[in-house]
Amino acid sequence: MKDNNFEITLRPTEISDLDTLFQIKLDKEASYLAAFMSKDSNDKTAYINKYTKLLSDPTVNNQTITINNSIVGSIAKFIMEGDTEITYWIDKKFWGQGVATKALKIFLTIETNRPIFGRVAFDNFGSQKVLEKCGFVRIGKDKGFANARQAEIEEYIYKLS
Repeated sequence: MKDNNFEITLRPTEISDLDTLFQIKLDKEASYLAAFMSKDSNDKTAYINKYTKLLSDPTVNNQTITINNSIVGSIAKFIMEGDTEITYWIDKKFWGQGVATKALKIFLTIETNRPIFGRVAFDNFGSQKVLEKCGFVRIGKDKGFANARQAEIEEYIYKLS
């Protein structure tokens, strides 16, 4: 897909992508908005080990988002408590440019399991807009401990049927 004079593509994530993806996830503001992260999300060895295992998990679909062949984020499908869920992360330099929305639209043509759910912190308005632009509907809310904030916060649950 073309947008803002760049081409957004998805490809299966490779182990060689993990260093770059880890660096992207270190952004403090992005971590705050993502909220629900692992306790050791700043530990590179833990990150590499976790995602190396996930790359060989057949229930997980990890894709790397690129613009003009440069890595700008990731998007994935995983199963949690029997539900198909999505997660995505975009380099902050590309926020507000439609990258997450375009990447999710592409991803939803690859990953056709439905229903598919997305969860987002109550104050992550950008991610809420992305889900809504891609046809997700807010169906509820939950509370959970957000490691990035060291507090329990509300999260919204979205569903695409």
